Amino acid sequence: MEWVQVYNPFDSAVWSTLAAGLPIVLLLGLLAAGISAPRAAAIALISAWCTAVFGFTMPWDAALAASCEGACFGLFPIGWIVLNAVFLYQLTVRTGQFEIVKRSVAAISPDRRIQALLIAFCFGTFLEGAAGFGTPVAITAAVLIGLGFSPLYAAGLSLIANTAPVAFGALGTPILTLAKVSGLPEMALSQMAGRQLPFFSLIIPAWLVATMSGWKGVKGCWPAIAVGGGSFALIQFLSSNFHGPTLVDVFGGVGSMAILIVFLRFWQPKEIWRFPEESPTTFPTPREGNPGGEPAPLSPTRPPPRGVSHGSLSTRQVVYAWMPWAILSLMVFLWGWPTWKQRLDGGMGNPLRGISKITVQIPRLHNRIYRTAPVVEIPKGSNRAASPEPAQYDFNWLSSTGTSIFLAAVLSAFWLRIGWKDFLREFLHTLYRVRWALTTIACMLGLAFLTKYSGMDATLGLAFTHTGWLYPFFAPLLGWLGVALTGSDTSANALFGSLQRITANQLHLPEVLIVASNSTGGVMGKMIDAQSIVVAAVATGQSGSEGQILRFVFFHSLALAALMGLLTVLQAYVLTWMIPAL
Repeated sequence: MEWVQVYNPFDSAVWSTLAAGLPIVLLLGLLAAGISAPRAAAIALISAWCTAVFGFTMPWDAALAASCEGACFGLFPIGWIVLNAVFLYQLTVRTGQFEIVKRSVAAISPDRRIQALLIAFCFGTFLEGAAGFGTPVAITAAVLIGLGFSPLYAAGLSLIANTAPVAFGALGTPILTLAKVSGLPEMALSQMAGRQLPFFSLIIPAWLVATMSGWKGVKGCWPAIAVGGGSFALIQFLSSNFHGPTLVDVFGGVGSMAILIVFLRFWQPKEIWRFPEESPTTFPTPREGNPGGEPAPLSPTRPPPRGVSHGSLSTRQVVYAWMPWAILSLMVFLWGWPTWKQRLDGGMGNPLRGISKITVQIPRLHNRIYRTAPVVEIPKGSNRAASPEPAQYDFNWLSSTGTSIFLAAVLSAFWLRIGWKDFLREFLHTLYRVRWALTTIACMLGLAFLTKYSGMDATLGLAFTHTGWLYPFFAPLLGWLGVALTGSDTSANALFGSLQRITANQLHLPEVLIVASNSTGGVMGKMIDAQSIVVAAVATGQSGSEGQILRFVFFHSLALAALMGLLTVLQAYVLTWMIPAL
């Protein structure tokens, strides 16, 4: 039985919007109040199901199917990425090689501000461009905590840094998706995003440092901030405006890291800044995040290369210790490359066809639900979209980013000479450690998918469209809301891209600006979406402290989204020359 979404079930825009927002407000409120993430996510999911069925008249079996599809997506590919990112990090810690990684980073600069710029911002940007889907937060948070950052700051800084690059995401996927659903040229959208985000690529590094050390800390290392953020902003602008969206973050991440490292050979802060609780004469040992009951360190069958002890590290030692992370970078980049991913998925004539990618049409949901006006354009004389919403779950076990990380862990185990028994034992331990986090992610993605298929997301989005000439300010906030709901800039673009163009057309606003702002504003919601918060909590051993992380980053997310709104207003009415011609 077909079902057409209803966006105003209570014949009141206010009450319908409040009902649609109830599950999300409940989830964030429970997390902020200190309720455990699994329990908060389960309660919010139940409330969303009740709201969808009894409020928005969604068939109960379709609501159940939507929740199940979301839960499956939460476990795979999202949970699979988190599990393997933590697993690889634990392998390097247990073999003692992360101690060398830590010391090599300290050799570049012992200053915590510089380390955050290199790892959270530069390295995280590369990982976002190569893989996306929570990979940069999972890995950079784990690396920062290994370097000695407190768990809260390791999580919070990784989330704040994972903003400016997200609009271009994994090889440009968010922009490509936005172009597809809006009907606008992808190059024009890439250029528009590239004329907004570079301003924030300059702001984010300073914001990151200020969060750690205050504005006095920013003053003490502004040259490094300017070089790191400025080089990334320049590369981001040039590549997005003259090459396209696919390699913006890869070029920017690698380029800014290389330029910043070279710059630090000639300049260092006059005063080395560390967290107040750190001793000024010692460098902390890696934090495990869950010290109680940890297994004994793994014992490689071959010791690492010899080097100079009690002081400087040999080049061979550093290369040996960093090799797992080099392997990881290579693997996630290769797995993100469209041609390689297509081969792994079993393209036409490929022997893997039907084996490496299994597509399941969700019963009771696939091609059953129709969107309607004003969210989508509808044919004349019809009350619904021309085609129904597909509901297909792709189990691409071979081409998944999580699989590339797992294979990187396998290759790293060979490199580090870890026996298969120790390898398996550590994997099972990691799986046990993240069990509740995986449950939480499944519930939260179930909530996100249910919100999407029930039309509650569209009801929330339509509330922004009644702001008239102020809409350019609220257009990025609509993207922010979409990412906060779905956990993905790509999903938010698929969700609201068409609505943004329709609204821009009705209000006689520049379409490419308004549509692109959905993606550029959406990136600021990445740090508060439940999925990212859980990923950061797992990577830093803070399962159960998701509410604390949310409180840490919420203001930053809202403030940066508002700044993007102000920039969009200026470009809509004053700086119109910055908008690319269609």
